[in-house]
Amino acid sequence: MQRVYTNIIQIAGDVITVEADSIGYMDIAEVTTSRGKSLAQVIRLDGKKVSLQVFAGSRGLSTGDKVRFLGHPMRVSSGENLLGRIFNGSGSPRDGGPALSENIVDIGSPSVNPVKRIVPDKMIRTGIPMIDIFNTLVVSQKLPIFSIAGEPYNELLARIATQAEVDVIILGGMGLKYDDYLFFRDTLQEHGALSRCIFFIHTAADPTVECLLVPDISLAVAEQFALNGKRVLVLLTDMTNFADALKEVSITMEQVPSNRGYPGDLYSQLAARYEKAVDFDTAGSITILAATTMPGDDVTHPVPDNTGYITEGQFYLKNGVIEPFGSLSRLKQQVNGKTRDDHRAIMDTMIQLFASYRETLEKQAMGFQMSNWDKKLLKYGRLFEDRMMSLEVNIPLEEALDEGWRIMGDCFTPEETGIKKAMIEKYWPKNGN
Repeated sequence: MQRVYTNIIQIAGDVITVEADSIGYMDIAEVTTSRGKSLAQVIRLDGKKVSLQVFAGSRGLSTGDKVRFLGHPMRVSSGENLLGRIFNGSGSPRDGGPALSENIVDIGSPSVNPVKRIVPDKMIRTGIPMIDIFNTLVVSQKLPIFSIAGEPYNELLARIATQAEVDVIILGGMGLKYDDYLFFRDTLQEHGALSRCIFFIHTAADPTVECLLVPDISLAVAEQFALNGKRVLVLLTDMTNFADALKEVSITMEQVPSNRGYPGDLYSQLAARYEKAVDFDTAGSITILAATTMPGDDVTHPVPDNTGYITEGQFYLKNGVIEPFGSLSRLKQQVNGKTRDDHRAIMDTMIQLFASYRETLEKQAMGFQMSNWDKKLLKYGRLFEDRMMSLEVNIPLEEALDEGWRIMGDCFTPEETGIKKAMIEKYWPKNGN
């Protein structure tokens, strides 16, 4: 029988402390007050002193209220019944639908044994040329989208959610504005993708502890789908809000702060989530894309800095586009040799020419006289920005590769590109086609 404790010895913010025996870290408790019942999660163990973060906040709590430990960590329902549904950060329905109690699984379990993983070798098509051609998204990859506040990273995630060739999309929102939540819901509904999506949404008005639960709940559900053979794409936004929630809790717990006030285990906390990305050798896969805002566009900020050591590259969103020279997919070489034989030639050549275009822009800004080659580069760069970099461009990979040839054909002679003669003969546009 679960013991009930009625002596809360401290209330600090949304954290309460009781004295109890045989309690596990991250276990869930039920707190009963005069206003009703609320869940709380164990966030610190110090001998018999057990600190819990109350989901609904500490307002109305008194030291004589009852605390009953449930003897297990946070759990969430999983399975097909979740598809098309919207839940809050603790797994309760936000869409007015029924609560689910079938196929209950623990959240926050360890990452998958490497023995059960296979080497990533399959592409996820998105219809976005700057991803599909230049920084290919690979099944089981973990990639952040580095950005600053105000950039359209949520719009980019929503577009990927509607177009990615996967079976299940799980969106974990942390600290979202209500308008952003409605944007995701309405966009996916409009494009007919809501039926393969599951939302776990924490808004800025919700309790901090629910923000911390969102990645674990999203990934626990994703793992169950993956074990059943599904290709799952987990979209998380915004991981900086998650890290800020960690910092808020650590300050409340009076822990010694690390860089810029973040807890010393920030790297481990982030890695525990990102390392859930996996391609099972006998089942499905989990791929993770996570928006990470950079305060002041500072890539050395602790959150993007630690993230970069964990993930396999990044998409760098700047001025409303995916920036070619800040973005990197370290696994793209695993797949872009299997798409079309000109993929790597287009990728390498177009980026080299675009780098020359950027240099020409600097020369032009300093008043240098433009040569004929410089003028060709300026024309090329503008076409590249309009037909490739713009996030409004929405075409399959093969069409994007053909478009790359057309752009180069509009600006250069075949010899000026440096591409092998055999490839030129096969793909160089003839008569303007």
